[in-house]
Amino acid sequence: MNHVNVLSEALDGLGRWYAAIPPFLIVGFLIALLLATGVGQARLQEASERLQKSAAREQSIDELYTSLARSVAAQRGFLLTGDKTDFESYLGAVAEVEPRLERLRAAYAAADTSLTSVRDLQVFVGKRLEDLAMILAIQQKEGPGAAIALMKTSVGRDAGQAIGEILNRLRDGEAAEHAAAAAHWSASLALNRWITLAGTIFYTLMVWVISRLVYLDMRRRTLLTAELRDQKLQLEHEVEQRTHELVELSTHLQSVAEREKASLARELHDELGGLLVGARMEISWVEQHFAKNDPDLLNRLNRVQNNLAAGVDLKRRIIEELRPTLLDNVGLFAALRWLLKETCASAGMSCVESYPDEEPRFKSEASIALFRIAQEAFSNILKHSKARTVDISLDMDDETLLMRIADDGIGIPASRFNAIGSHGLASMRHRVRALGGRLDVRGPESGGTMLVVQIPVANAVLQVSEPEAT
Repeated sequence: MNHVNVLSEALDGLGRWYAAIPPFLIVGFLIALLLATGVGQARLQEASERLQKSAAREQSIDELYTSLARSVAAQRGFLLTGDKTDFESYLGAVAEVEPRLERLRAAYAAADTSLTSVRDLQVFVGKRLEDLAMILAIQQKEGPGAAIALMKTSVGRDAGQAIGEILNRLRDGEAAEHAAAAAHWSASLALNRWITLAGTIFYTLMVWVISRLVYLDMRRRTLLTAELRDQKLQLEHEVEQRTHELVELSTHLQSVAEREKASLARELHDELGGLLVGARMEISWVEQHFAKNDPDLLNRLNRVQNNLAAGVDLKRRIIEELRPTLLDNVGLFAALRWLLKETCASAGMSCVESYPDEEPRFKSEASIALFRIAQEAFSNILKHSKARTVDISLDMDDETLLMRIADDGIGIPASRFNAIGSHGLASMRHRVRALGGRLDVRGPESGGTMLVVQIPVANAVLQVSEPEAT
């Protein structure tokens, strides 16, 4: 896993701030894109407004020129033909000149360079309209011939030429302004496109950077997860192996302890029992041959006999505690009956017991385990339960051997069922697990405590062809 360590060290060298790089990049990109887009849009808006204003001024110039040309043409037509339609056209054209001149002046209100030309145009347009009105007045007083003659002079010609020059100058200026505005709009559009292209490139780069960081982080997490999983599996394997070793060691120690107890019980029975019985027999012989006529000696020998009898009883109790003789000589049921009788007799409790009608041939390790579990359970009942009744039952079917031990005492708190300090329960649970079984401690609603032991029959009972272990 060297590559995992190298990758982890590389990312850890950046510090924990590397996880904040993607958000900062996103925020920075959005701010930059917003500013750049705003600048591009502002330039495009400015260029569009310039184009619109230039077009509006050009339109105002063309409209004013058209109105003046129509007024002159309609006047001449009226003077030549006397048609009232021409006169009405003249009046309509003259009426349009003033509003269109005002719109032109308003269009050039912000243009300082052209404002003087617009003012001059106003003066010459006024003079031109006065000349046209004067010609019409002469036509009405002196007739069409005088008016036509006046038209052939320089009256109105100079004003018309001046108006044409001013309008041409304004038109040329607007053409230049329109070209400049169009160029500005094209440049702004190109800038906006470059901004969009740069934003796209930057966005692609940012996405690549973020994707790379996310990939590295995900790879690091994946490799670390794999490493942690391997370590966990290794630890679980080690724990399982150590647990198995401890279980085997505990089972071995219990087996050794039981063998040592059995060996010690046999030695006490054979050697100490023989010595005590021999001593009693010798004392009896002395009583019969030498102490018949000596009351004091007879009393002393009687006390020795009583002490030896107490020693024999103590020896018997010790042997039964170490290895019940009933368990080996008569069977498990008899040993459990004796144990329950002794427990109830010493505590003054009521005892209830139930066993199968026929006792099977138990395996040695199963019988001693069940007896020790019952012995430990009865010891706990005497010490802690304050019970008045003890119930033991043993049932068996084709698959499971079931032993229940219940009392009506104060019960055990649920927190103590699996407590580390409950060595008695731990010892019982280990004995049951060594036989492939299960031990449950329950607190019935009626009160007290119930101990339930379940052991597979195959691990507890000898088969027909299976010899009994010695």
